[in-house]
Parts: sequence; C-alpha cells; structure tokens
Amino acid sequence: MNERDYRVLLYYKYVAVEDAEQFAKDHLEFCKELELKGRILVADEGMNGTVSGLKEQTDKYKEALHSDPRFSDMIFKEDEADGHAFKKMHVRYRKELVTLRLENDIDPLELTGNYLSPKEFFEQMQSPDTVIIDARNDYEYDLGHFQGAVKPDINSFRELPEWIRQNKEQFENKKILTYCTGGVRCEKFSGWLLEEGFEDVGQLHGGIVTYGKDPEVKGKLWNGQCYVFDERISVPINQEEHIIVGKDHFSGEPCERYVNCANPECNKKILASEENEHFFLRSCSDECRVHPRNRYIVEHELTEEEVKERMDKIEDHIRVRHG
Repeated sequence: MNERDYRVLLYYKYVAVEDAEQFAKDHLEFCKELELKGRILVADEGMNGTVSGLKEQTDKYKEALHSDPRFSDMIFKEDEADGHAFKKMHVRYRKELVTLRLENDIDPLELTGNYLSPKEFFEQMQSPDTVIIDARNDYEYDLGHFQGAVKPDINSFRELPEWIRQNKEQFENKKILTYCTGGVRCEKFSGWLLEEGFEDVGQLHGGIVTYGKDPEVKGKLWNGQCYVFDERISVPINQEEHIIVGKDHFSGEPCERYVNCANPECNKKILASEENEHFFLRSCSDECRVHPRNRYIVEHELTEEEVKERMDKIEDHIRVRHG
C-alpha cells in the first residue's frame, strides 16, 4: 500500500503568547506561504489548530514551530490523507482557546486533571467506581463515544460547568474520567472539576484520536466514529470492532452521515441518509423546511408547488409511520 501524499496535523499547546493578535496575523501569512490549509485559533494562553498539506509542507510547519521555544515540545497528532482536509486557511485570534467563560478562568499550566495514557484510561474506565464524562458537544457524542460515557444535556461546551453543578450528586465520591477529541478542552474542564471540589479527576492525554492510534489499546471500548472539525467529518477509532451508535434523525436507523439543516438560522447538525436528506429537504423540522431562506430549496430551485407537494408527502409518511 502506497503512502498517501497528504497529512493532517492536529495539535494544541497552552503557553503564554505575547501580542497574540499580531502573532495570529503573522502565522496566517506563514501558513499561506507553505500552502497549508486549516483552522488555527490563537489566544494569549496558547494555540490550537488543525492543518493539512503535503508531507513536505507539514514537515516544514512542524520544524518551524519546534524551533520556537514556546512550542519546542508541541505534540502533533498525524493522519494520512488523500488530499486537503480544509478548503481554506484561517488563523484567528480568540480570547480563549476553548470557550468556558468562567468567572475565574482556569490556567491548565497551574491546575489540570491527571494525565492518563490510553492504556491507563482503558483500565480505569472499567473500574466500578468510575464515571466517564464526555466533554464534547452533543452531536459529537451522538456519532461516537466511549461505552458507558455520560452525555451531558448541553448544546455547547460553555454550558458544561453549569450542567455539572446541577447534577453534582451523580459524580460525588466517584473517580471522574473525562475526554475530548484532542485533549484541549479537557485541560481546562478537568482543572475546573478540581476547583469545584472533585478530588479524583483524570483526563485522556492526547484525546480520542491518540487513543485510537495506540497499538496496545487499539481503540477498544469506543463505539461509533470520532467527529472531527474538517472536511473528513469523522475518523474511525476502534481498530477491532465497529459498532454504529448514530441514528438517522428521520428514521432512527443506524447512520453515521452528518448534514447541516438547510435553514441557515438553525444549521443544526443532523444524521441522515442521502435518501432521507433529499426526501426531507435536508431540514430537521417542518418549520425549517418552509423557512424562506431554506438552502436546499434554493440549491435545487424548487417551486412553491413542488415544496407543497413534498410537504404533503412528508406528512403522509409521518402519518403512516406513527399509525
């Protein structure tokens, strides 16, 4: 099997970045010079990004960052690819690398949970006094998660602390394990848990993507796919057994194909087969289907009469399905 030409790099580093806004502008120009594509966030507290490019280009990028004392120990997670994982190159300045918006911010360099290797995480997941908290968004969990992991009832990461406070009794006197895609969210979340008084908190070092590449663990106890924020949408994790946990938004059947609701004011991520995407106008609800700016209707140049006929068919379909 020939080695694929492109690489996708995923990385983060909490470190003080002086004049981060200017650094972001300069870094964008550097990435463009290398002809990389991707999405990078820069903050006063560090850097978090995913970039894609030819092997030679990504090697030069790694070398450049490792030559900077601030990023000399940066850990890059690498995937081979057939092409770019992004359409453009973006480098943006943000106040936080991950959005928690805490009254008192957490500095992972001063307070964070215990780092657990994939093997340690695998072993501790099976302990009866352990609770596993997924620190990602709901749509990420729906596509794939660790067996037995708690899915917080939230829509975004910044809602997680309040949800934990409201459900604190579930986690008291427990060993808490938390995980996310690459590890950047857990750095702050695990530190926040410690500050809240939880004493035994561990985080999956390197995140899910590192866990899936570990030659000993081989992604075991992971079900589904791992959602990633690029053109690939998802990557496999469990090397021994693939169990589909995603369910089609419309039929409830097993599904791992994500689309965005065609209503631009909704834009909700929904799992849907290609057939159901077209039948339901790529819209998560009747309200979104008749929205005046529905992108599916515009893309397919559907007339009002054609939309009405489709809505009638959908109504009949739902009536038959529910008896």
